[in-house]
Amino acid sequence: MALPISFKVGVTDGDLCTRTWFSAANAYCEYTTMRENQTVMGKELFSFAKGYASFHGYVSICVCVFGIVTNIFNISVLTRRHMRTPVNQILSWLAVSDVCTMISYVPFAFHFYCIHPSGSKSAAKNSKAWMTFMIFHINLTATTHTVSIWLCVLLAIVRFLHIRSPTKANSARLKRINQSNIMILIVYIASAIILIPNYMSNELLQDTLPDNNETIYVLRDLKLGKNDTEILVLVNVWMYAFTAKLIPCLLMSIFGSLLIYNIHVKLKQRRKVLQISGASSLRLSEHSRTTKMLVAVIVLFLVTELPQGVLIVCSACVESFFDTVYIPLGDVMDIVALVNNAVNFILYCSMSTKFRETFVHLYCCSCHHVRKPRENGYTLTDRMAKLDSHSSNNNDHIHHHHHHHHNNV
Repeated sequence: MALPISFKVGVTDGDLCTRTWFSAANAYCEYTTMRENQTVMGKELFSFAKGYASFHGYVSICVCVFGIVTNIFNISVLTRRHMRTPVNQILSWLAVSDVCTMISYVPFAFHFYCIHPSGSKSAAKNSKAWMTFMIFHINLTATTHTVSIWLCVLLAIVRFLHIRSPTKANSARLKRINQSNIMILIVYIASAIILIPNYMSNELLQDTLPDNNETIYVLRDLKLGKNDTEILVLVNVWMYAFTAKLIPCLLMSIFGSLLIYNIHVKLKQRRKVLQISGASSLRLSEHSRTTKMLVAVIVLFLVTELPQGVLIVCSACVESFFDTVYIPLGDVMDIVALVNNAVNFILYCSMSTKFRETFVHLYCCSCHHVRKPRENGYTLTDRMAKLDSHSSNNNDHIHHHHHHHHNNV
């Protein structure tokens, strides 16, 4: 996400362009005069960027509000006692980091896009307070987005290990939940440590507007993709590209593929060897549907993050690439990442029976006498499910309850 570097860049009016570096919440691009030698593609990209920038603030605020509400739903459902599994713990903390990203993006988009046009500069827009908030926003969203990416990697690994060796014993299940909690904590701490060079490269500089000599504040230009780029900046960019984008994407691809392969192998083996009855077969297909849902979460992350990783590497290697390609695509990358943060709720509801039913009982049934038996039903069937060796799911078991086949997120 945001390695906070600002750049001067050519576009179509007479202002300075400062764009923070590849954040899912990094957008703040001011446009300056188009350079003579710019390619046709470059010009088209810039005119597209200019057109989209006028809508970006409103679109991103709508996505963020939707995402904040649905992620709060996710957290409240996934932290229910009967929903506690290692995978659900990871999904809960993924929702927490997504909420942080979106809460920070709302005032940012409102001030830098909605109130003030994105191509303008003024003492009100570029005041010290707002630019200091921008630096805070860049640092926070860089961290939360890196956390989200690595939690997605952890999700793929935990699910894969569970499919390889499902646990039935309650003590083993609790042990795995504790292990996943420790891994989640490590992801949060490590993400903050990895981004320390980013935090340090943020600097506000004082500037004056040529028209009326008013004092404004801008982010320091670190001249990426030019001959006089500082070595430290290049090291920072490469480190960020690999630790926060390319390596997690590679790991997600590997474990995502293993998940898809494994689920097919398991289904074939179980159907063949055990001659499964109709009911067990349905439970087994719901078990595979959980894995498919998690694969969908992983694929969404890959589609969002891998192109960014490639663009970052190109920006560091190819001269003028950052100016002509990366900057105009910045707002688009932001909105794609924000949509990715906001859609998980829809995925869980559409693909997980248990998530859907828990959500309905939590928010749609106001009567306590309806809700109570449900909770008891889950705990009662916990014990029954342990007897069923085919029902393990998410280091837990699929809760089989008379007419319903519950499916863990």
